[in-house]
Amino acid sequence: MTDGQLYPNILLGGRGGTNPGQLKVHPGGIAWRKQGGGKIIEIEKADIARITWMKVPRAYQLGVRLKDGLFYKFIGFREQDVSNLTNYIQKNIGVAAEEKQLSTSGHNWGEIDINGNMLTFLVGSKQAFEVSLADVAQTQLQGKTDVYMEFHVDDTTGATEKDSLMDISFHIPTSNTQFSGDENRPPAQVFLDKIVSLTDVGSSEEAVVTFEGIAILTPRGRYSVELHFSFLRLQGLANDFKIQYSSVVRLFLLPKSNQHTFVIITLDPPIRKGQTLYPHIVIQFEADNVVDRDLALSEELLTTRYKDKLESSYKGLIHEVFTKVLRGLSGAKVTRPGSFRSCQDGYAVKSSLKAEDGLLYPLEKGFFFLPKPPTLILHDEIDFVEFERHGTGGSSVASHYFDLLVKLKNDQEHLFRNIQRNEYNHLIEFIKAKGMKILNLTDAQTTNGVATALQDDDDAVDPHLERIKNAAGDESDEEDEDFVAEKDDSGSPTDDSGNEESDASESGGEKKSSTKESKKEAAGVKVPSAKGKTRDADEESSKKRKPKKKKDPNAPKRAMSGFMFFSNAERDNLKKGNPGMSFTDVGRALGERWKKMIAEEKEPYESMAKADTKRYREAMADYKSSAPMDVDPGDDSD
Repeated sequence: MTDGQLYPNILLGGRGGTNPGQLKVHPGGIAWRKQGGGKIIEIEKADIARITWMKVPRAYQLGVRLKDGLFYKFIGFREQDVSNLTNYIQKNIGVAAEEKQLSTSGHNWGEIDINGNMLTFLVGSKQAFEVSLADVAQTQLQGKTDVYMEFHVDDTTGATEKDSLMDISFHIPTSNTQFSGDENRPPAQVFLDKIVSLTDVGSSEEAVVTFEGIAILTPRGRYSVELHFSFLRLQGLANDFKIQYSSVVRLFLLPKSNQHTFVIITLDPPIRKGQTLYPHIVIQFEADNVVDRDLALSEELLTTRYKDKLESSYKGLIHEVFTKVLRGLSGAKVTRPGSFRSCQDGYAVKSSLKAEDGLLYPLEKGFFFLPKPPTLILHDEIDFVEFERHGTGGSSVASHYFDLLVKLKNDQEHLFRNIQRNEYNHLIEFIKAKGMKILNLTDAQTTNGVATALQDDDDAVDPHLERIKNAAGDESDEEDEDFVAEKDDSGSPTDDSGNEESDASESGGEKKSSTKESKKEAAGVKVPSAKGKTRDADEESSKKRKPKKKKDPNAPKRAMSGFMFFSNAERDNLKKGNPGMSFTDVGRALGERWKKMIAEEKEPYESMAKADTKRYREAMADYKSSAPMDVDPGDDSD
């Protein structure tokens, strides 16, 4: 190959596990990219100090040591790759690869070799193991001959592997000549001082800068964020996360609105909280908050290690200061909004993913959905996109919204729903400019043609939406005006289908007939279409309306369902997070969340519904015993 040599299925070795990916060796250096996207390691030719080969179980390992002391291990090469790649590296990079041997004797005594930030334990000139001194959190002298090392309890460590190195102890006798000392300073103390000088142990307790009371949306909580030399720490009331900068893949700085800005820290491997993995830390800053921060850095560090990366102090908007300092310490790149603009000149469009409302950011190299669940989709991973007509609501809903389906090359799908219709042209032009395949847009179709296809069924009538509108008009003080059931919901999302009085989406004389129809649909009985029975239904309903009785205002309030109690509890929170959301969209979002909840999560609301049903029946019994016969109490139960 003229542009380099590619090697698939190469593992990136390191503490906490191995990740498969593709390695490319080219005249400018070495690049490795994680399989499926994510972490990318680029090593410039000028930064390489040493390259080694080692035979490891079932494969060969390529070791690359940089001039700044960093060391990378790439595992998975075949025997025939060794000679070919050695010659290519010698010719194009100008570094002669050395051969190292692995000790398999099992002996635990030998010599210590410290090169850069790597400590290697040698048995008879063969390598037994090696550890990175950048991972050392604490070290101390035990007695006069033992040096104890404790490694960072990194919350990303072990996300892909079950076992991780936590601590190790070295025994250095007083007769040791490699670390020679005296009576007051034994060899073990000399070795300890050497380790301390090469690690961040001496400065690990003091943060370079601290940001207090930061709102983090994923994992949710309010944290104190400490930025150290080699790691960042999130300290909250219930959780404490420690993250090595080596796990930080990229930073995203994305404006949410005039009031808030997102800063996202993308990790590989992700942090863990119980059994949940968090590959993205989503931080929300106030957009107009100005801060002034001095960094706890010496002049020597600023002029050497962090030259052209950090300054002694920063003053400005908090999200800008935080991003600049974290970028300087971690070396991660920052991604900002690209060329896309919404119809309101914003950087994102409102949508929902997995029943969660949020913002979809079309970026130059991918899509990012925020805040929950934070989902990053790179353009290279996309097979095709498809625009779909939003067909779950009535005519007024369908004419204002559409869905965007993103199909990945690994057959995974992401459906972004409830995107406003006026964003359609902006999105499709952006996607076309990026060269992505649009499934329902052929060469013969125009943009207007697809838009027409999305609107072809706007005249369809959703019986559930019509029923809710009628119900809201008659009993607006009792009904859940935010909830709109979907076509295939067969009524309210509540699981308590046996409680006839608790379906708040039905009212008056329509209650009994609607319940029967929904039971027929659930059992698979064919029900005539709405168009075929419109005339008969109108005649029947007009006959029923003639003898309509006056509703008694003193009648007891109808019992509420578990879904109604859930809606009342969550409606305000949903509206606060989405101030521009319509009643219809709020109801749909609440209904989808309810359907996703498990029985244990619904139990408190169902208990309240049962208690309210008991209250209603007792009140109704008392009312019927004293109510006038010519007044309709609003109850249809026999």
